[in-house]
Amino acid sequence: MFVVMRDPLGAVPRPRRRSDARRSIDAILKAARVVLDGRPDASMEEIAATAGVTRQTVYAHFPSRDALIEALIRTAGAETLAAIDAARLEAIPPTDALRQFLDIGWELIRLNSHLLIPALTQNPPGSSEPHDAGTARLEQIIRRGQQSGDFDPTLPATWLTAAVVGLFRAASEQVAAGVITTSKAAALVVESSLKLCRAADPR
Repeated sequence: MFVVMRDPLGAVPRPRRRSDARRSIDAILKAARVVLDGRPDASMEEIAATAGVTRQTVYAHFPSRDALIEALIRTAGAETLAAIDAARLEAIPPTDALRQFLDIGWELIRLNSHLLIPALTQNPPGSSEPHDAGTARLEQIIRRGQQSGDFDPTLPATWLTAAVVGLFRAASEQVAAGVITTSKAAALVVESSLKLCRAADPR
């Protein structure tokens, strides 16, 4: 039987503290997604109430609203990366893999529309591990397409990757500004990306 010893002052064991903190953080993040999805300008107090914790607890884990938003962006990015890996894009033709990769990215925006503007203004490209990992997977798709002959190999894969990411960001900015819908942006980015890579069949 595993027994956790208390320290001489009777403090809660460290593993217990970490477990309690993790539960509080998870509850706060879950509540923030729900509350901000309906009211992007909701206060930290509202988020705390929905999470069932005190305002002080929220600030203990997230010292500012920006810190909470950043954590939400990183969490959404990690979930999207997991979705990309679960899709096993390496097992399907490169052109289809590129389409599906972009679709997963737009699904992130559809599910987290309240994070779009903060992500564009507070989280520049390359500033997070999920973003870097996602970009690496996109480059793998493009390199595989070049090797198989599905994509034109004359342009560097790193350049094409950066260009596709740039197209995605530009379209996201248009969505955030209300210029085009998410569905229209998604279609334009797929078409433009396939043409950029000079796919054998851009349709």
